[in-house]
Amino acid sequence: MTLIMKGSEVAAGMKAKILDELHTLSVTPTLAVIRVGSRPDDLAYERGILKRFDSLGLNVKVHELDANISQSEFDSAFMNINNDSNIHGILLFRPLPEGLSDEFAVSHVDPMKDVDCMSDSNIAGVFAGKSECFAPCTAGAVMEMLSHYDIPLQGLNVAIIGRSMVIGRPVAMMMMKQNATVTICHTKTKNLQEICRRSDVIIAAAGKALMLTRDYVNENSIIVDVGINVDANGKLCGDVDFENVSSCVKAISPVPGGVGAVTTSVLAEHVVRAAKMKEMKV
Repeated sequence: MTLIMKGSEVAAGMKAKILDELHTLSVTPTLAVIRVGSRPDDLAYERGILKRFDSLGLNVKVHELDANISQSEFDSAFMNINNDSNIHGILLFRPLPEGLSDEFAVSHVDPMKDVDCMSDSNIAGVFAGKSECFAPCTAGAVMEMLSHYDIPLQGLNVAIIGRSMVIGRPVAMMMMKQNATVTICHTKTKNLQEICRRSDVIIAAAGKALMLTRDYVNENSIIVDVGINVDANGKLCGDVDFENVSSCVKAISPVPGGVGAVTTSVLAEHVVRAAKMKEMKV
């Protein structure tokens, strides 16, 4: 019988650990969310953050900036938040609207507040295998899901479909740290179906709706679907054809209800850890 890896179960397990960490702090960890404009996907993620943080007793300060803000005004607003001693973590919704660059924010964000791995120093730390660095939250959610469902990666062959700095590349580094053998693929990879079929674990993060069909899997495949897409009927779906694939694999995460439900918990864990590091530094 196929194991359906539900994000709600993972988030519930993480909640207990986060609450235990909170008892060791003398402050309430606070996240600053910086949103320029009001893109529907940003608003949806923001609502998820507010709900998760409220359930944990954490603070969120939403900074909504006008979509027509100038570059200098944006940079100044970012630095004011970055320099606020009451803020422990910063999440900037990207990509920014056309005409705005995130270059200043990326190069100036305090690495100790960079809870979604925007800075070069955190990215380098993830690639170097440094556990104290903040990995991208979605990549961290993939690892949390596999850990929760007792899937040890040592010695396994992993195919990652997607090469972005948000998922594909950082999760590859995190898996290699756990002694997995990783192949990073993308939609232009030759023999992609063959590579996936002979892999133990498949991370689907190409951003292409329902691309991964039965032809990509075997009965022992473990699939984590990171894709967030809309199908021809306007319904939310992943990169995996869940309806047809789920009955013929060992384990699979659904969309919705999978990795996305874990991402906000990873973000919360990062903010709590950032607050703890600040207290220890002081």
